[in-house]
Amino acid sequence: MADTTNFQKHVNKNPIQKFLINYFYSVMINLIKPLKSEKILDVGAGEGFSLVKLKRNQIGKFHEGVDNSKDALKLGKKMYPKINLKLGSIYELPYKENSFDLLLCTEVLEHLDDPKKAVKELKRVTSKYIVFSTPNEPLFTIANFLRGKYLKTFGNHPEHINHWSSGGLKKFLRQNGLKVVCVKTPFPWTLILAKKGR
Repeated sequence: MADTTNFQKHVNKNPIQKFLINYFYSVMINLIKPLKSEKILDVGAGEGFSLVKLKRNQIGKFHEGVDNSKDALKLGKKMYPKINLKLGSIYELPYKENSFDLLLCTEVLEHLDDPKKAVKELKRVTSKYIVFSTPNEPLFTIANFLRGKYLKTFGNHPEHINHWSSGGLKKFLRQNGLKVVCVKTPFPWTLILAKKGR
């Protein structure tokens, strides 16, 4: 679930990178704060960066993260010992139906062999909302190429299997039984708030 470059992305000193990450989080916080969700699960939590942002912004009363990377979880538990992080697969989450008001699934779907199966499992575990983010294609790939990243793959991140535009992601989520509540496009990502049920 976790991107192996997730840690580097969050601790990068490049001012443009820092600005883009911080802007993404500010848009996400503004999107979910009005929901007044109490139980929040971050699926593909990596080291726990997103959960820390939620806690600092006083969003939610119970926070938990799940990821399939033992290394990311080990690092996360070292950096943020108060964050609940556990090992698990997005295809078989270790929770009962409707366990959380809000799920985060940011920068995960583009890595998955079976994103439809993942969305089905996310729908099972949430009682209300899911926030998704993916790279906004082709902008993400073009931006990578122009700044000299992943030149051998013409800007495409080597771990990205799926590629969606904002409209494409919206369509995919609707086709898989979710109601799209709001779409934001903090460059170079798409950020969607979706609700269980059409």
